[in-house]
Amino acid sequence: MTLRTLKWLTVLLPPLLIGGFEYVRHEFLLQMLSMEAGNVYITLLTLLLSFLFSTWVFRQIRQSNEKLAAEEAKRAVYEERERLAQELHDNIAQILFFLNVQLKKGQIEEARSAVSEIDHHVRQAIFNLRTPPVEGANFASRLEAWLEEWSGLSGIAVERRIAADFSGISPAAEVQLFSIIREAFTNIRKHSQADHASIELGPSADGWKLVIADNGIGLGQEYGEGGAGAYRYGLSMMRRRVESLGGELAIGSGDEGGLKLTMTGGWKL
Repeated sequence: MTLRTLKWLTVLLPPLLIGGFEYVRHEFLLQMLSMEAGNVYITLLTLLLSFLFSTWVFRQIRQSNEKLAAEEAKRAVYEERERLAQELHDNIAQILFFLNVQLKKGQIEEARSAVSEIDHHVRQAIFNLRTPPVEGANFASRLEAWLEEWSGLSGIAVERRIAADFSGISPAAEVQLFSIIREAFTNIRKHSQADHASIELGPSADGWKLVIADNGIGLGQEYGEGGAGAYRYGLSMMRRRVESLGGELAIGSGDEGGLKLTMTGGWKL
């Protein structure tokens, strides 16, 4: 039953039933029922109708809530699948680009390393599929958990300034935002030679702002032909995703040297 139908039933049903009873009483039962007895009957009838009607209404609401909860659970599964698919696509695409360069140069050991990393990403994705998501975790808390895990694995300290409220973020934008952050920190781990990184994410005058910086070697150094190519490919992917959210990506030097990525604009969150 639709909310519109439920609203009109709530408005019309009680007055029609009670008014109908009063009409019948005055037209046909006035000689049989005194005024006092009629008032008692109408009070009991109102109580009975209110109980039956409210019971029925709350049953409809409960059924609607159960249906919404089931749909929300399905949506959460689809969102998680989309996030994992995007993660696999990004990581493997970048590594395959690097692998192709190394094979063309005949650098077999580097190619083997790239294949091992693809294997690692696939195994991690399988593990994530088998691990149930944390119930009630919001975007900020999941991002904090991911950064904590990344810092432990990479040995690079991460300073975090992340807004707590992301209730307005859409599932599609959340996937894109997570991909941007993951790509940036993957580049820090692989290429920057940094021992400290920072992330700032929150509202700004123009909408939203994301700043990721490290104290590594920055863009002024060469990583080798293959490494530099893979690095630039990752930056290009980030730029496309930022633009898809309606923002802009600026690349520069950080306060501690290293690299600083600043993403600003009225993001479509």
